[in-house]
Amino acid sequence: MAVIGVDGANTTGAGGMRGADLLQPGRRWQNWGRVEAAEPVYIARPTSVDEVCAVVQRARELDLPVKAVGAGHSFTAIAAAPGVQVDLAGLDGLLEVDSERRRVTIGGGTNLYQLPALLAPHGLAMENLGDIDRQTIAGATSTGTHGTGGAFRGLAAQLVAVTLVTADGGILRVSETENAELLPAVRLGLGALGILVDVTIQCVPAFAMHALERPEPLADVLDGFGARVEAADHFEFYWFPHTDSVLTKTNTRLPADAPLAPLGAVRTWFDDTFMANGVFEATCAIGTVLPPAVPAINRLATRLTGNREFTEQSASVFTTQRSVRFREMEYAIPREAVPDAVRGIRSLIADRGWRISFPIEVRAAAADDLWLSTAHGRASGYIAVHRYWRENHLEYFHAVEDLLRGYEGRPHWGKIHFQDAASLAAGYPRFGDFLAVRDRLDPDRVFANTYLERVLGP
Repeated sequence: MAVIGVDGANTTGAGGMRGADLLQPGRRWQNWGRVEAAEPVYIARPTSVDEVCAVVQRARELDLPVKAVGAGHSFTAIAAAPGVQVDLAGLDGLLEVDSERRRVTIGGGTNLYQLPALLAPHGLAMENLGDIDRQTIAGATSTGTHGTGGAFRGLAAQLVAVTLVTADGGILRVSETENAELLPAVRLGLGALGILVDVTIQCVPAFAMHALERPEPLADVLDGFGARVEAADHFEFYWFPHTDSVLTKTNTRLPADAPLAPLGAVRTWFDDTFMANGVFEATCAIGTVLPPAVPAINRLATRLTGNREFTEQSASVFTTQRSVRFREMEYAIPREAVPDAVRGIRSLIADRGWRISFPIEVRAAAADDLWLSTAHGRASGYIAVHRYWRENHLEYFHAVEDLLRGYEGRPHWGKIHFQDAASLAAGYPRFGDFLAVRDRLDPDRVFANTYLERVLGP
């Protein structure tokens, strides 16, 4: 087995630094969507696993709860720290490569946008990614981040091992050969089971993708949704409310050495920087102060966006740059229910007279066996609704949630929802098993916060 240790990996302590020396006075924290905030008593920025252990031990001595924070890209308060906030940015990078089994171990604070450069020299890639890459790997997997593709699972299902710093300040390794019974819980653990300091990812050989983006009639795409998901490696669509059209994205996997045909620099800037971010930011702002203009703006957007074709390495196709700030709710429902659910949201918007500027995003994913995965035990479709961050999202999100719960919907853990432990337990067959692992690993609720108390119970 060819296993390579990577120089410079943050795996050892820094001269036995004590937990008390690592704590700095807290400062106000806000998430990216500007919908959640916290005032931690202390902030810690460890640069080794030993330092994380010391921070947890010191927090226990002070009787303060501990929460790890990544990029703050969750729209819920899942990372809000009332006591000690642990910033994992110092635990990043490639720690080990198993080239024979195509596995890599990386620090929990590694951002997803760092992965292509880390994996490319070894001829590897992530099997699937979401469309935003700002998150850390620990945050993304702990909240159930996923991409699209009927045969592909979310990011957490790509993990084969993790290392946790536990509630007593110890280290717990979970893999196929160590504490394997915990894998279905700790790979998607909501930050409730410990601090994820490193993860081992099952990668695939590097690959390219052919991307085809086209505007199409909404009715046709809904009628053929199941077939489109089955026929394509990765299929998704965006529907701008108040229009009859959608932007479809169909991505086909190709060998890494396939000829590339990237978009030109000017076209890329125009589509992804000027239109998708600059112009869209301006139109959202106009819609906030002049709601009657939103339908016309959305109709114009459907004519000006999409309709392009290119081939790039996989990560460049999966991810897009998003600078327009928004708030989001996303639900997973049985895949076959997606067309009716989208039609229901369309009727809801029309009946309520809302003016919604942000598109609705629809994706798909394969079933998995993770206990708190939104795709647990079923092939899933994902429907995400958004609102510009300066608009009030509550009425819209509440109404859409009520509709999607009628389709056995499960909310994305890192996106806004209004459910609690009692309602969530009914949707997850292994919910009780997860709570039992939580009781075992964190009986004193060292890693608790208000959000976890709501969705898991005290």
